[in-house]
Amino acid sequence: MIGQIRREEQWKKWPVGTMIATKPISNENLNRHQEGSYSSQRMAGIGIVVFPGSNCDRDVHYILNNVLKIQADLVWHTDSNLGTYDSVIIPGGFAYGDRLRAGVIAAHTPVAIELKKMAKDGRTILGICNGFQILVECGLLPGALIMNNSLSFVCRWTTIQVDNNNTPFTSLFKRNQTFKIPIAHGEGRYVADGRLLKSILKNNQVVFRYFKDDPNGSVDNIAAVCNEEGNVMGIMPHPERAPVNRTFDEASMIFRCLSTYLRHK
Repeated sequence: MIGQIRREEQWKKWPVGTMIATKPISNENLNRHQEGSYSSQRMAGIGIVVFPGSNCDRDVHYILNNVLKIQADLVWHTDSNLGTYDSVIIPGGFAYGDRLRAGVIAAHTPVAIELKKMAKDGRTILGICNGFQILVECGLLPGALIMNNSLSFVCRWTTIQVDNNNTPFTSLFKRNQTFKIPIAHGEGRYVADGRLLKSILKNNQVVFRYFKDDPNGSVDNIAAVCNEEGNVMGIMPHPERAPVNRTFDEASMIFRCLSTYLRHK
């Protein structure tokens, strides 16, 4: 808790919109937007929301900016400029230490109101692992995420299959395409009752399924779902952790799809 408080205090000292690389902070590693731009226009970029306890924020920031060359900023969850971004990513981690249950406290902070507004406006929101849990707790995605059926934290590689390639996050994939991707979660078991599951399937809201694997006991092997409109998606595996090379480049294509969508919308 002390570390989280110190981190929040440190964030508040940094200028709004500061981009932070994985290297130690220096003048060379800071990239600031022009002062005053927030109030006058929407940013043509991606905001990565950071909560106390987030621990995959820099991974997402690094792969977007340094590897894929996609403009993205780290945004502390209390910053008022979140709504100025074209798209938002909620990274993995343990927001507020997963107290009560994963994602529930973050879902009751003021940023949740802004996320709901953005979703209603049609802007894209991607939740990864803990971000998926937060979006479910916000009511932006259907179903629930509970403890793995093994009652153990699972950290390894898995294979997932594309079930819906008609979203901003999957448009470059082929339907039924499979690829390897890392997982790391303790509460990743996706559940939905019979009536809700029937509605999710009817509306084509299952985006990815685990392929020939069952890491957590999720109903119907669901690894990712979207809202009915398709602009909000939650995924339990970690695309930002997959090496971007000839072998594992497919996982990062989720981010490429999002970037392509933002450029052409």
